[in-house]
Amino acid sequence: MPDSIDATKPPPKSDDASLGEVVEFVKTYAKQETFGPLKGAGSWLAYGAAGAFSLGVGLLVILLGVLRLVQAEISWTNGGAWSWVAYGFTLVVTVILLTLTVLRIKKAYLNKEPLPKKKS
Repeated sequence: MPDSIDATKPPPKSDDASLGEVVEFVKTYAKQETFGPLKGAGSWLAYGAAGAFSLGVGLLVILLGVLRLVQAEISWTNGGAWSWVAYGFTLVVTVILLTLTVLRIKKAYLNKEPLPKKKS
């Protein structure tokens, strides 16, 4: 009778991993969790730098155009005591454009999870 009771016991588990396997699993996991996000960060930073450069060049061209427009169209800014007005006007336009640009920046994460939507 005792033999039949032993037959119903589950067999002993042989899932014990050796120390070498555990170390290998930890190394693989660390590489996966470290290098994967870093690869994504590199392209994220490259696109960000290219976008910032493009916006900077575009802003410079626009502001030079505004300066030349004010200097050409408003005759009293061409010389004398009022010559600074064209530069002041261009500075005001610069501050407005930079403020609009900064307000449009949304915080994005490297892990590419969608941003939470604002409730209206």
